[in-house]
Amino acid sequence: MIIETLEVSPPELERRTGWQFKPEGACKGDRCVPMLLADDGRVDVRQLADRLGMPLVHDEASGLWCLGPETGGGAFSGVQAPDLVLPDIHGGQFSLRSLLGSKVLLVAWASW
Repeated sequence: MIIETLEVSPPELERRTGWQFKPEGACKGDRCVPMLLADDGRVDVRQLADRLGMPLVHDEASGLWCLGPETGGGAFSGVQAPDLVLPDIHGGQFSLRSLLGSKVLLVAWASW
């Protein structure tokens, strides 16, 4: 879910993610996570991401935030990416393998 602010309305959250707010918290199907709404009745996206184990990424240049996907808190913790070699901003080569042993978040975007 791509958003411009870190607070969204409960109807927007439900429409875009399937999570809805009930008295017991954020719910999807029979799974509920205890959570309260902010004083203005909106959802604090940082708290939601933390409670649901969802990544939250901010792109400062565009001012946009990206929430998700739902992973259950680590579904990809053991995945090994192929070694990617791409040009860096200085014209040299950057190898993903150079980050071996570090946690890496890859964000990809396609316009179609």
